[in-house]
Amino acid sequence: MMRAVLIDDEISNIENLQTLLARHCPQIDVVCTAQNVIDGVNSIGKYIPNLVFLDIQIGDQTGFDVLKQIPNRNFEVIFVTAYDHYGIQAVKFAALDYLLKPIDIEELKEAVYKVEQKVALKSQTSQLDFLIQQLKKLEIGISKIALQMQSEVRYVSLSEIIHCEADNTYTHFFLENGEKLLVSKSLKEYADLLKPNGFLRTHQSHLVNPKYIKSWLKEDGGILLLFTGKKIPISKPNREIVKQALLNI
Repeated sequence: MMRAVLIDDEISNIENLQTLLARHCPQIDVVCTAQNVIDGVNSIGKYIPNLVFLDIQIGDQTGFDVLKQIPNRNFEVIFVTAYDHYGIQAVKFAALDYLLKPIDIEELKEAVYKVEQKVALKSQTSQLDFLIQQLKKLEIGISKIALQMQSEVRYVSLSEIIHCEADNTYTHFFLENGEKLLVSKSLKEYADLLKPNGFLRTHQSHLVNPKYIKSWLKEDGGILLLFTGKKIPISKPNREIVKQALLNI
């Protein structure tokens, strides 16, 4: 059994999640619930859970306020929230799990399974610490991203990423130091996530950091030449978008 604390400012949400866990995740023992930040912090300190289900918006505060008040975050977190651009963006950068309301049962079971694996391997993740750091940097822009690989979570500076290439539902990250990382998420997800940081989706299979673009070659209607010598195709629908973006760099 895994001990869990549920933190949400709406009692109906807490009751609904308790019901879903009892029916579909009987390995979860809900030891306490809380409806505000102070009670949430106290509950975690008292019950020392393996897992915390944490709402992002808690009254006029946030779930991140809970995390900031706990120095030793030796537990896993699954965020449960309505869509919130600010919060979800940060959570994605930290490669943490989140569930959108109304909760999908299969997504809940999958998220719980991932936590079970982490707890079983005693992998006390540093991803929460990374999340807190990223939240502090939101005003000046996020500078790092957590990449979920098969056997590790790699923290990479955005400035080190040269380009990304799709491989079915996986993504290859090509880094400045010559490394090639295989990450278990689709290129589309990273294209959406990195677009605000200037990354260009030049093609269905390619995402490029404009910092490494050397020139636009006119062959085949348009190809980007990177400083590494790599040539990146530009699909016809994206040519104008890429061209305008390069003019504004």
